[in-house]
Amino acid sequence: MTRRPAVLLTAVLLPTLLTASPAAALQCASRDTITITLAERYGESRRVIGLAQNGVVMELYAAPSGSWTITITRPDGMTCLVAAGDNFQSLAGALPPPGDPA
Repeated sequence: MTRRPAVLLTAVLLPTLLTASPAAALQCASRDTITITLAERYGESRRVIGLAQNGVVMELYAAPSGSWTITITRPDGMTCLVAAGDNFQSLAGALPPPGDPA
């Protein structure tokens, strides 16, 4: 993933996720517990990292199988699972022009 999409992910997605409804409670644990579980259970390793202005660190983990997980680590050290899915692809090219369905 290039720097530009990673910056866009951090700048656009992270503030939205951090202001989500309390009803959508995040699953949180120590960073070591989360990263070990992602590596051992899902084969995921860190692919992207970004820092928000409020000191929250966003990380995206992905596996060769295509599974992926987005975590945030708060300034107090607690790491929370934000989103997960399948079919992760790392893109090295520029963003498509406006109107391009790609």
